[in-house]
Amino acid sequence: MPATIIGYAGLTGKVKVVMDLQQQIKEVVLSVATDSKANPSPSEALFETGVLDSFGLTDLVAALQKEFGVVIPDSDLRPKNFASIEQIEKYLESRK
Repeated sequence: MPATIIGYAGLTGKVKVVMDLQQQIKEVVLSVATDSKANPSPSEALFETGVLDSFGLTDLVAALQKEFGVVIPDSDLRPKNFASIEQIEKYLESRK
């Protein structure tokens, strides 16, 4: 799992590791995926390739809200906002 080291935690010398945002998103996507063997690339069309189905959108949104602490309003529940890992990343960045 790719991670980025962002610094040391004081005198203990412990390294704080933060998972890459796209990898975090991918793990959330896979947790609600309809295809248990899916391994989507960042640009893969999640709905068109069957990784997610239309019923999975609400599960995905709930999981994203929980994982990233964001509120996703009903007006944003459009498949185009969640079409790929890259699109989800752009959307989440816009919600900061």
